[in-house]
Amino acid sequence: MAAPTLAPTRPNPIPGLVPVRRTRLFALPEVRWAALAAVLFLAGLAVQLIGGPQWPWWALYLACYAAGGWEPGLAGLRALREKTLDVDLLMVAAAIGAAAIGQITDGALLIVIFATSGALEALATARTEDSVRGLLDLTPDTANRVIGDNAEETVNAAELRVGDVVVVRPGERIAADATVISGGSEVDQATITGEPLPVDRTVGNEVFAGTLNGTGALRIRVERRAEDSMVARIAASVEQAAQTKARTQLFIEKVEQRYSIGMVVVTSAVFAIPLLLGDTVQRALLRAMTFMIVASPCALVLATMPPLLAAIANAGRHGVLVKSAVVMEKLGATERIAFDKTGTLTRGAAELIEIHCLDSRFSDAEVLRLAAAAERPSEHPLAAAIVRAARVRDLGLPEIARFTAHPGRGVTARVGDRLISVGSPATMGPETDSTPETEAVRATVDSLQTSGYTAVIVTCEQFPIGVLAITDQLRPEATTAVRGATELTGTAPVLLTGDNRATAGRIAAQVGITDVRAELLPDDKVTAVRRLQADGQKVTVVGDGINDAPALAAAEVGIAMGGAGADLTLQTADAVVVRDDLTTIPTVIALARQARRVVVANLAIAATFIGVLTVWDLVGTLPLPLGVAGHEGSTVIVGLNGLRLLRGAAWERAAGNRHRSE
Repeated sequence: MAAPTLAPTRPNPIPGLVPVRRTRLFALPEVRWAALAAVLFLAGLAVQLIGGPQWPWWALYLACYAAGGWEPGLAGLRALREKTLDVDLLMVAAAIGAAAIGQITDGALLIVIFATSGALEALATARTEDSVRGLLDLTPDTANRVIGDNAEETVNAAELRVGDVVVVRPGERIAADATVISGGSEVDQATITGEPLPVDRTVGNEVFAGTLNGTGALRIRVERRAEDSMVARIAASVEQAAQTKARTQLFIEKVEQRYSIGMVVVTSAVFAIPLLLGDTVQRALLRAMTFMIVASPCALVLATMPPLLAAIANAGRHGVLVKSAVVMEKLGATERIAFDKTGTLTRGAAELIEIHCLDSRFSDAEVLRLAAAAERPSEHPLAAAIVRAARVRDLGLPEIARFTAHPGRGVTARVGDRLISVGSPATMGPETDSTPETEAVRATVDSLQTSGYTAVIVTCEQFPIGVLAITDQLRPEATTAVRGATELTGTAPVLLTGDNRATAGRIAAQVGITDVRAELLPDDKVTAVRRLQADGQKVTVVGDGINDAPALAAAEVGIAMGGAGADLTLQTADAVVVRDDLTTIPTVIALARQARRVVVANLAIAATFIGVLTVWDLVGTLPLPLGVAGHEGSTVIVGLNGLRLLRGAAWERAAGNRHRSE
C-alpha cells in the first residue's frame, strides 16, 4: 500500500505568543506632548544655528516650554499642595530661570529631556498592562460543558464552576484548571511549568487553564474558578510585583526631596537676608538668581544620567536592551543570578541524544530509521526530533502505511512488511509480562529517566528493539555564561525550573550549577526569589516563558531571552537579550558596574563645583556670567565623562571578566 498523503503540519505553537492588543504609541498623551516639544526644540535650534532673527527661535523655544513643561509643572504644583517638593517642579523652575538669564536653549533642552522621560515611563506602563491582558487571553473565551445525558453546551469559560465537566478536543486550549476524568492526550504546559516537551495527561492528572491540548480528546473536571486559575494568579503576581518595582528610583532621586527643599530655602535666604541688611533689590535678586543657577541639580542629574544612558546605548549595540537608567543602576548591584532552564540555558527544542539498540538483528541506524519512518506523519515534538535526527544522519526513510496515532501513548505504522510502534514507556505497564527482554527495556528506561532524559520505546511486531533518549538542547555558550556569572558576582548562580529534578540536575551539572530548585510552579519561583532576597542578596533573574514572568517582576532585575520569549515576559522584563547570547548577561552586569563607578566620580565632580561656586557666591561676589560658566562647565565635564561609556572599549573591558573565566 502506498503511504497516506500527509496534510500540511501546522507550526508548533510557541507558548505565550498570543495576539496582544497593543497601545498605539501616539495614543498616549504623554508621548504626543513629548514629541511636540522635541519638534519645537529642534525647529528652534535650527533657526538659531543658521543665524535667524532672535524672536522666531525664542518663540519656538517658549512653545517647547509650554508643550513639554505644562504636565511636569502641573504635577509639581499638585505635589506642592501635598506639601512635597519634587524634582519636576524644580526642573521647570530651573528652566524658567535659565530663560530669565538668556539661557533659553539649555532650559528648552531640559524640558525635552524630562518630557521624553515621562513619555517612556507611560509607554512602558501601558505595554505591561497590554501584556497582562494578553496573558489572560491565553484562556479560551468559551468551553464545551457536559450536561444531562452526555450532551454538550457552549458556555463562557468565566462561567465554569468547580465540579463542571468539560470536553477538550484535539488542538484546543484548556479552559480551566482541572483534573482529567477520561481520555488521554499530550498537553503543552510550557506556559505554566516551563517543561520543554508536551507531557502525557491521563485519568487523574492535573491540567491548567491556557495550556494547549495535543492530539487526543479529554474530559476534565473543573477544580478552580477562572479568577483562581494558575494563569490568573500569574497575571496578578506580575501586576503586583510591577507596581512594587515602579516605586524604585535612581540614587540621585532618593535625595531630591531634601536637596530641593534645601535649595529653595537657601535661595530665599540669599535673596531676603541682603534686603534686610539694606542691599538693593536688583543686587539681592541677582545674587539669589546666581545661587539658584550654580546650585541647581542639573550637573547632579547629568552626573547620573549620561553614564547610565551611554551604558544602555552600548549594551543595545551588543544585543542587550536595558529599559531604563534605574535598571542599569540596579544591574550593577547584582549579587546573585538565577537562571531558568527551558529556553534560557537550553534552546527549548527536543534533540535525540542516544540510541540504545536492544536487538542484535538491528543496528542503531536501523532502529532510528524505522522509528523516524513511523513518526514522520506525526506532529508531536518528539516525533520531529526523531525525524530530524534521521535526516541529519542521511538515513533514507521508507514509505509507510496504516499510520495510527494513539494520543498520550505513541504511534504505530507499517514500514514495509513490519509493524513498527514508537511510544511512551507508559505503554509497558506493570501488567506487561516479565521477560528478559522487557526487563532489559525497563532497566534502560529507568536509567535514562534517572539521568533526566525522555525515553521513547521502539518495537517491531510488538517486540522491543530499541530505546531512544531525547532531551532539550543545551545552548553552546551556557557553561561559559554560568562561569562568567560566578566569577563576576562571587557567588554561584541558582537554577529555577518547573521541570523534573532529574532533568534539572543533569542540565545543572553540565553548566556547573550546584543550587538546583526544580518542579517549581510560577508562584514557587517567586517564593524562591523572595528567599534569596531575604538573605540580603540582590537578585537578577533570567528567563523566557510566561511562567517566568512573576519571578522576573519580583527580582531586582528581570532579564528575558528575546528570541522566543513570551510577550508578557518581554514586557515584564527590565532587560532583553535580543540575540539570545547568554554570555552578554555577565558582560552587561560588568558594564553596569563601570557605569556606577563613573556616576560616583561624576557626583564628586559636580558636588565640588557646586560647593565652590555656592561658597563663592555666599561669601564673596560671584559674577553671574562666571557662575553660569562654572555651572555649564561642570555640566559639560560630567556629561563628557559619562559618554566615555559609549565607546566599544567599555564593552570590551566589561567582557574581560568573561574572557578571563573561559
